Amino acid sequence: MALDYRKCAEEIVSHIGGRENIVQAAHCATRLRLVIKDNGKVDKKALENVDGVKGMFENNGQLQLIIGTGTVNKVYSEFLSVTGMTEATKDDVKAAAAAGQPIWKRMLKAVGDVFVPILPAIVASGLMMGFVEAMGKVYPEFASTSWYDFLDMVANTAFAYLPVIVAISAARVFGGNTFLGAVIGLAMIHANLVNAWVVGTLETIPTWNFGILNFVVSVQKVGYQGHVIPVIIAVWLMCAIEKWLHKHTPEMIDLFVVPFTTVLVTTFITFTVIGPVFSQLETWVLAGAKILVKNPLGSAVMGAIYPWTVVMGLHHMYNVIEAGMLAEAGLNTWMPIASAANFAQFGACLAIGFKARNARTKVVAVPSSISAALGITEPAIFGINLRFFKPIIAGMIGGTVGAFYGAFSGIGAKAYGVTGIPGYLTIAQPVQYTILLAISGGIAFVLAWIMWHEDEPEAEAAPAPSAASEPEKVMEFGTVISSSAGEIAQCTAGKVIPYTDIPDPTFAAGTLGQGVGIKPEDEYVYAPIDGEISSVAESKHAIGISGENDMEVLIHVGVDTVEMKGDGFEDYVSEGDKVKKGQKIMKFDREKIKKAGHPDTVVLLLTNSDDYTDVKFGENI
Repeated sequence: MALDYRKCAEEIVSHIGGRENIVQAAHCATRLRLVIKDNGKVDKKALENVDGVKGMFENNGQLQLIIGTGTVNKVYSEFLSVTGMTEATKDDVKAAAAAGQPIWKRMLKAVGDVFVPILPAIVASGLMMGFVEAMGKVYPEFASTSWYDFLDMVANTAFAYLPVIVAISAARVFGGNTFLGAVIGLAMIHANLVNAWVVGTLETIPTWNFGILNFVVSVQKVGYQGHVIPVIIAVWLMCAIEKWLHKHTPEMIDLFVVPFTTVLVTTFITFTVIGPVFSQLETWVLAGAKILVKNPLGSAVMGAIYPWTVVMGLHHMYNVIEAGMLAEAGLNTWMPIASAANFAQFGACLAIGFKARNARTKVVAVPSSISAALGITEPAIFGINLRFFKPIIAGMIGGTVGAFYGAFSGIGAKAYGVTGIPGYLTIAQPVQYTILLAISGGIAFVLAWIMWHEDEPEAEAAPAPSAASEPEKVMEFGTVISSSAGEIAQCTAGKVIPYTDIPDPTFAAGTLGQGVGIKPEDEYVYAPIDGEISSVAESKHAIGISGENDMEVLIHVGVDTVEMKGDGFEDYVSEGDKVKKGQKIMKFDREKIKKAGHPDTVVLLLTNSDDYTDVKFGENI
């Protein structure tokens, strides 16, 4: 029996608390996307039993109902009629969902979105920096060689120019011109500025003195090396200014007025407002840290908040404290506090690396944890712990206990500049230091393991194909779509082409999601992922699959083949079936498709590709 679209829409509205409980609504290729005011008014059990709703989940502040390809648009149309709402886009829904989240969640998401694309650079650099620095400490003669100098340069490049990388990524996230973002990042570490990592050792700092009306604004010429938050704020400001100017500038002068004004205004505000604010913050943190480390309880507090000073780029100034300790007493008791905090982040990150099933998460977590163990924590913090939030809390607790033990037992170092495992080269009490690392890292590991849970559907054995004449056949193809959610394999034999080359304007524009096209050399389609069949078109030419981490995949054989009304197609699966990657799910007749006058290109799309910032396409990724 055909689905009653009106009834389906009415039941959905009634079970989500009525029109007054809906903020925004849109749809994609397979799902109805809703932003709800009060989730407590949603009857989830009743929703699951609505005829036409094949599944549901919550993601990024959205309630998403899986309805199916070719059906969801009709249900959505009735949904608008029932509620009296106007049509919205997926971007409208995402914006509404984001606006409904607490501000701290929005801020963390923004930082996470900025860092996901640049993780390979900082993970590789962090790991290399840790090894190079450790080698220089173990073999002092190596530290004076050209090899060390070269490797050190290569290793710290990503961190020395981190503001530029962050600025480019932030511009993409906030919808601005990436090249203007790069200019902002470069300006913040310009060679004319005093390097932020050495500013604490200078008695006087050069300044600009801007005369504005009857006032003189004095600004220190200090760079932002190692900083993250002020760079993200500056680029967010840049994007807001750029967008406003584009809307209000005549087109004939837009090309030179908008970039010039955007860069000038952004950099001036950055150095006169954002800069002084963070400079004052650094002063307060440094003064507070000096007071706190004088007793075990204060040291415990610093062990807890240390990773947040890393997030804000304030941790490099601690060298001033360490140098002062060595000059006054010959013993650096700050180093054990930093080591406890850093090794706790190592433990939390390592726990995620061991516990995660998602291969992408493991690939980032394991090397990032090694980098943290060697004293470079940025990859672990930005790549894993801050993104998932609970691990950084676990790390804070571990750092608190470890730092308290270190201060209480009087551990100290004879030098500064290293933490974690390389710290053994400078520590005065190696046995107590080992206990400190075990406490901080061990507590963080256990707590992160307990607190963090990965949302992933349980794997189930795939049933045999429904057609007895077609025995199950597992095929292995290379990956053609990848993202942080997982990998999607080629679904049929043939030449892979960009989705933009698919001979259909809707697919080529990415309206239904991005992916690839395949010029088939076979007549069978195989499941490109493990998952559940979310939809099978009545005309048998298209199949939707819901996979792990909320991936929504659409396989569409041929262009305009819906007109063939199923002739030439045979499906081996039904809605609700579980499938395994490589399982045969469809057969199609290429000759019939060609005789009907349609291209036989097989379309493979990640329909919710806009949910991810790191999607890659192509054969043999």
